[in-house]
Amino acid sequence: MDLAFLIRRRLNEMGLEQRDLAVAAEVTESYISQLLGGKKAPPAPERTDIYGRLEGRLGMGAGDLSRVAAAQRAAERKKRLEEPPTPLFREFRELILRKCEAGKSRQMREIFGKEPFGEFERLITQKLLDVAKDVAREELKSENWVQLVGRLSGKSYEEARVTILEFLDTDVFHVSLDNCVSFMDPLIESWDIDLETFGVEVVLNRRLTPGHFLKRFAYVEKEPEGAPLLAAGFEAFLRDERMSGGATEEEIEFLRRLRFRGRRPTAYYYYRELQNLRDGLSFEDSGDGE
Repeated sequence: MDLAFLIRRRLNEMGLEQRDLAVAAEVTESYISQLLGGKKAPPAPERTDIYGRLEGRLGMGAGDLSRVAAAQRAAERKKRLEEPPTPLFREFRELILRKCEAGKSRQMREIFGKEPFGEFERLITQKLLDVAKDVAREELKSENWVQLVGRLSGKSYEEARVTILEFLDTDVFHVSLDNCVSFMDPLIESWDIDLETFGVEVVLNRRLTPGHFLKRFAYVEKEPEGAPLLAAGFEAFLRDERMSGGATEEEIEFLRRLRFRGRRPTAYYYYRELQNLRDGLSFEDSGDGE
């Protein structure tokens, strides 16, 4: 079912207007109009708070709208799978380059210019988007913060909320010019990258991110969490119904995560470990009633 059709039908049943939904969701009436008119795609349920607000005003059950939106987005995404990604618009590239540390901006411009939207440019752009989204997601519930974003971008509270909600729903291939001007530009002060380690440093606007104005990202070498030597014994344990019969999914997952170095547990080991999990004498009472 189409989300816009479902909402319009419920509006008629409840005798409500679009402005009633705008007030409930704390967004502009224009945003609701575009959403119901199909000019805006339904936002991803996990990236917005709008569906819960609309469901409450429309007298619908929790999740009724978000489920329809998720299904509609999945169908539209399937249609676009074969479409090649398109380059970002020129203004966004210029914003990214302008925010680059002064000593590297010329070098970055040369790298970006080699491809319309190459892998390196996508890496930088995606990292800046991730940082900005983390801030927006954390602060969205703060009315004072949304008002501050509005003042910095010349928008009302409702307009600022719309901008933030749309920004949370975008991705590296579909970020809009309004996202840049209204949110990315005031939030990101500067960024830098070490071209040898690919470590990235992002400096944020102190007024918008007090106490969290500096973000660093690096690629770190990590040792594997134990060699996969348990596979043979564990698989033999699972195949033998006399040993693994009746084991719950939680117990199986616990046994699967066990790791050893230089040793090969047998099927019998896992059988005994399963019995220990079920033996009340192997554990102390946590005292929380569970």
